[in-house]
Amino acid sequence: MHPQTTGMFRSLQGFNYRTWAIGALVSNVGTWMQRTAQDWLVLTQLTHRNATAVGVVIGLQFGPQVLLLPWTGLAADRFNRRSLLYVTQAALGGLALVLGGLTVAGLVQLWHVYVLAFLLGCVTAFDAPTRLSFVSELVADHDLPSAVGLSSTSFNAARLVGPAIAGVLITAVGTGWVFLLNAASFVAVLGSLSLLRVAELRPRHGGHDGHGARGSLGEGFRYVWNRPDLRTVLVMLLVVNTLGLNLPIFISTMAVGVFHKGAGEFGLLTSILAIGSVAGALLAARRTNPRITVLVTAAAVFGLGLAIAAAMPGYTLFGIALVAVGASAQSFTTTSNSVLQLGSDPVMRGRVVAIFVAFAAGGTPIGAPIVGWIADSFGPRWAVGVGAAAGVGAAVIGLTYLAKPALPTEKGEAACRPRMPTSSP
Repeated sequence: MHPQTTGMFRSLQGFNYRTWAIGALVSNVGTWMQRTAQDWLVLTQLTHRNATAVGVVIGLQFGPQVLLLPWTGLAADRFNRRSLLYVTQAALGGLALVLGGLTVAGLVQLWHVYVLAFLLGCVTAFDAPTRLSFVSELVADHDLPSAVGLSSTSFNAARLVGPAIAGVLITAVGTGWVFLLNAASFVAVLGSLSLLRVAELRPRHGGHDGHGARGSLGEGFRYVWNRPDLRTVLVMLLVVNTLGLNLPIFISTMAVGVFHKGAGEFGLLTSILAIGSVAGALLAARRTNPRITVLVTAAAVFGLGLAIAAAMPGYTLFGIALVAVGASAQSFTTTSNSVLQLGSDPVMRGRVVAIFVAFAAGGTPIGAPIVGWIADSFGPRWAVGVGAAAGVGAAVIGLTYLAKPALPTEKGEAACRPRMPTSSP
């Protein structure tokens, strides 16, 4: 065994994680290309700058992650995660292929996007907890914060280039070809799965814990509920994601409705946001001891950053403010993921991650249409202001938890205040 090392890139020393990361990066670029093109398709081609329609699409993509929660976390714990990822990644690529085909053929309608967004949400509901918890099979526990942080870095590095590429392609060849290129990008992640050294994986399934499906789901909720630290993180996440992380709506409506920009400038704003996101993810990867105090700080900076962005008079200054928004938002979500994975029992990890995904996505079906309606009715700046209030509110929730005296958990462990666990129980 190699000695433990430190540094943000330590998880890349392992062949399996390095191979997975390369495939995921290619696929992530395609995913961000599609997200940008889809927002643009709905906002400018299928509607007349209707932000509510964009919010409905986003809601349909995230809603199934809550509706299917009784099965998604259980699947991540009970089935072979690598095999499950083969199925979900192939299905995601197939849906991109269908949307691309409809768009290139000139047949796409708004209801097509709604249906495909819902199906995408259904597949993602199973893919997300499986993919996030699969990272723990690729590295040792002491490298997990690095792996989680670098996975987020990959996702946001893709956000840095994907939207910019999409903006150029939309102008040059149209939105349909962007969807088709995303479908092709899934070949990379499927290839990386096939190249992994199976003997070196560290499977941690809960399929033999003696509980039935219903009991296992209930046990997952009871486990989180009896952990005040994990419960607080999830509530903060729900608040921020419901009204604060509707960034596609904020950026698209500000770009089109306030600054009167085109597809290229819209894609550039998303890439600028990603500059901050990459910085936030790299900072999270450096941490070996994620703490709830980091979440409080990140939520507060996120709220302040959105407030400043809402008040910016011009396109350039708005873009600069997005750097701080991206860094704080990514620091918040990445640290939340690390805290929950490191703080939970390996047997429960898939279910805890599924609850994390559900809380991260659960408010979006409600919040995205509301934020879209606010943008349509009162203006995009007001919608961004609502997001700012959500960040401040989450920080207050975290501070309230930290201010309480430490109490033992049911298992006799000290609740983490402010220091979070650095290894699995």
